[in-house]
Amino acid sequence: MLSDFAPILVFLAVCVAFGAGVQALASWFGPRRPSAAKDLPYECGIVPVESARRRFSVSFYVTAMLFIIFDVESIFLLPWATIVRQLKVFGVVEMGVFIAALLIGLIYVWAKGALRWD
Repeated sequence: MLSDFAPILVFLAVCVAFGAGVQALASWFGPRRPSAAKDLPYECGIVPVESARRRFSVSFYVTAMLFIIFDVESIFLLPWATIVRQLKVFGVVEMGVFIAALLIGLIYVWAKGALRWD
């Protein structure tokens, strides 16, 4: 039984050893020249003007969650599109119900004002 998993265990050991080795080499041979400029958070080459711990509006998080939800749901269209000919009318009707549920959810969110950035 162990012989079945031996290649996977060897691969895992090599990966861990490589990762630890690269980190060790970088810490041993890498330059150490700390400065105040290097300790600042990097924001696309722009000097930060405020703290990185500022508060964001709740609408930002709601919009992000809605994007993730609708994006993940749209992933279900690809497997359906590959076998739609085998499913025939049943597959088209089921996908119509699925798209209708997504559309009703989008209309509800839009009506509640979750997509406004006021």
